[in-house]
Amino acid sequence: MKTINEYLSLKEFESIIFENQKIAISEAVLRRVKRSFNFLNEFSKNKVIYGVNTGFGPMAQYRIKEEDRLQLQYNLIRSHSSGTGKPLEPKLVKAAILARLNTLSLGYSGVHPSLIHLMKELINRDITPLIFEHGGVGASGDLVQLAHLALVLIGEGEVFYKGERKDTATVFALEGLEPIQVEIREGLALMNGTSVMTGIGVVNVFNANKLVDWSIKLSCAINEIVKAYDDHLSEELNHAKRHKGQREVAKRMRENLADSSLIRKREDHLYSGENTEDVFKEKVQEYYSLRCVPQILGPILETVNNTASILEDEFNSANDNPIIDVENRHVYHGGNFHGDYISLEMDKLKIAITKLTMLAERQLNYLLNSKINEILPPFVNLGTLGFNFGMQGVQFTATSTTAENQMLSNPMYIHSIPNNNDNQDIVSMGTNAAVITAKVIENAFEVLSIEMIAIVQAIDYLDQKEAISSVTKKMYDDVRAIIPTFKEDQVMYPYIQKVKDYLIEN
Repeated sequence: MKTINEYLSLKEFESIIFENQKIAISEAVLRRVKRSFNFLNEFSKNKVIYGVNTGFGPMAQYRIKEEDRLQLQYNLIRSHSSGTGKPLEPKLVKAAILARLNTLSLGYSGVHPSLIHLMKELINRDITPLIFEHGGVGASGDLVQLAHLALVLIGEGEVFYKGERKDTATVFALEGLEPIQVEIREGLALMNGTSVMTGIGVVNVFNANKLVDWSIKLSCAINEIVKAYDDHLSEELNHAKRHKGQREVAKRMRENLADSSLIRKREDHLYSGENTEDVFKEKVQEYYSLRCVPQILGPILETVNNTASILEDEFNSANDNPIIDVENRHVYHGGNFHGDYISLEMDKLKIAITKLTMLAERQLNYLLNSKINEILPPFVNLGTLGFNFGMQGVQFTATSTTAENQMLSNPMYIHSIPNNNDNQDIVSMGTNAAVITAKVIENAFEVLSIEMIAIVQAIDYLDQKEAISSVTKKMYDDVRAIIPTFKEDQVMYPYIQKVKDYLIEN
């Protein structure tokens, strides 16, 4: 059980989303939220405060009558529940709820504690609102997507529950839950923030870290297959550059390859003094996709880590408008809902993961092209050349998927389109950026799945399974439990999916 209190770390956030850890709300949070609610209730009585006694957006110039203030919040929620496209996966929605809950728990939003309680119950009972991919422009936050969350909290709309899409009212009745009653600004406080893009971003970073780890392992395996020299992994070479990511990748590669019988020392071969021929039989240096892994994956690793830090700051921030400051007894109007921090980080992340995908595709091509590797049959074909096809068919899939990632990596951050009668004249498109990044990450898992199948086929052809490192051997054994060594042509798509599932789940 994780208690929501002062600060939620990224690791704690991930444990709630990926390990289904339950949450509790501390008494300190409840006191803080109630204090904020009571202050706003009193403070707003004789003042003009956006979204409490005014309209929204460009209609903020219109005063709302006292008797219409609560209905105003319901009108906002219902009118903006207008998303389209595919429903977001439940895990992404759960992450969005947690991000919003943590933000509202800071006591800067003036919401009633009942809202905090119900959001906690949605997380603990795995009730995830129907939220669509399309709708938000990322400033005033994720208005449309968060409206669908708010719609569920008032007992309307639809949810995913035990694998089925159901009416919220039906599920609440089954679970004995009561919808919130809007008090002052629950509609605006729920909707006016960056929690959907942030929640998706947390899931993206979690998966991106897996991709980096797998890419390092696959890169190590290919270096083993070709019996590469170890100096491009050495501490001495990589510490000649100061970048932390490069040094970390090289370190992890050395650790992964520590007990390999295949990686060679340059001093035992090219530095032996016995190479007297004019055309060297020994390859002096490997192709970049094998030799430059620390330099390629290093900045990718640093990008993932930086994005993680920004996300942690965001879900621990007050990102709605206005900000209710109880300590200074003031309400501040501004733009904390603006999603540029997340939008920019998602664009950086998808560019980095696309480069990782490109590295995998080039490594795959190296294995499949007998003219450049000079040790394997074309397409790692273990059958009869000309009659069987080996990995020829799946290479097309890897190439086309990599190309899609290259196209998807164009930034959303700079694609602001003014809307809302030009009130929102420059926006972040942060949720679009996060959703597209999720697609890039999924594509990357597909390409790495194909590369992994090629690697284990190559290990079998070269009969290296007893010489590879223990890390590579475990990976080999796991994949061979999924897909057998094949010489005859196979229908490959079920195997690719199974290996993809393995990569995602481990």
